[in-house]
Amino acid sequence: MQAFTQFRNVDDIKALAFDVQGTCVDFYQPVLRAGAAINRDKGLAIDWTRLLAEWRDLYRVALDAVIAGQRPWLRVDRIYREALDLLLERQGLGEAFTPQERDELNNVWTRLDAWPDTVAGLARLRRRFTTATLSNAGMAAVVAVVKHAGLPFDAVLTAELAHSYKPAPSVYQLAVDFLGYRPDQIVMVACHKYDLRAARAFGMRTAFVARPLEFGPDVTPDVTAEDWLDLHVDSFTALADALGAGSPV
Repeated sequence: MQAFTQFRNVDDIKALAFDVQGTCVDFYQPVLRAGAAINRDKGLAIDWTRLLAEWRDLYRVALDAVIAGQRPWLRVDRIYREALDLLLERQGLGEAFTPQERDELNNVWTRLDAWPDTVAGLARLRRRFTTATLSNAGMAAVVAVVKHAGLPFDAVLTAELAHSYKPAPSVYQLAVDFLGYRPDQIVMVACHKYDLRAARAFGMRTAFVARPLEFGPDVTPDVTAEDWLDLHVDSFTALADALGAGSPV
């Protein structure tokens, strides 16, 4: 994939803020591995690809309800757990999982795998820029993911600090408040265009990193290049190349 950039002066960039789930780490394979183990241990035949898609859909609906003021703020791990309970009941599996087993399954969101390019790319970017997470997940969950996947960030910021969720402007304001730079000096890095549209409207620069396997091999997410994006690449190492962030070591 050809990288393109509209950055006129990379020297103006001081920090990069990263979405985490999907952008930095793969959640599809870890959830499917956990599901396969459950099917084997319990003699079940749950379609975990379908359940994961429904799980993520319910998660997004809950986040949007919080942003719209239709429900009180709730941390993401609790939203995922609430959605899991609903899904299991819908499938008639309420009696098949104890509360402890549900908690353990829900914890899969703290044990996500880095994409193959993530750690090397972040290490290079960190040498030139301040790097921080800017995730919808809770603080404890993101810290766990960062430690599990070995992600070399300078700072961990999450929407929990704003008691809201992206794409609410208050979440992007966290990067300004905690990193100490103007919005136009910060690049939002994500594989989700809704996130980048909101960041752009807030005044940040934007870098789209295509993750065509975010939802598995049978789903085709929108990874097309668009002229409103400042940068469009297919890996964190390509992002480092485009921003002149050192050479591989």
